Amino acid sequence: MSKVTEIVEELVTPILEDMKLELVDIEYVKEGKNWFLRIFIDKENGIDIEECGIVSERLSLILDEIDPIPHNYFLEVSSPGAERPLKKESDFRSAIGKNVNLKTYEPIDGEKTFEGKLIDFNEGTITLEMKIKTRVKTIEIPLDKIAKARLAVVF
Repeated sequence: MSKVTEIVEELVTPILEDMKLELVDIEYVKEGKNWFLRIFIDKENGIDIEECGIVSERLSLILDEIDPIPHNYFLEVSSPGAERPLKKESDFRSAIGKNVNLKTYEPIDGEKTFEGKLIDFNEGTITLEMKIKTRVKTIEIPLDKIAKARLAVVF
């Protein structure tokens, strides 16, 4: 994590704990000539725009006071959406039984992208059940080989 995201995580955590919300992710990125600080939050039954607004207002006051970012940026507080990222071990445990999309750093069985049902997470390894045409394939992927992971919406 970058220094900015670490500082922001320390600042936003007490706000989220007070509101019984979960920090899903923090992004600090440059897009074009603009910088964006994005805070993704959630709770068990989802969040609403009012909760995002309250977190944004409270965090904005603290950021203005402490001023950890030396240039202009846009602060965005939102839900991670239906295809929320999976970053922490607890995210993977919560996703058991759900469809996920994974990208690995290096090929596993000749592939770097996997989509299927997460059927187990044990000792740093996820077990994924994938349907390939008419057959079902089970694959184990070590957590440290996963570059990106997210829930996947299936239509």
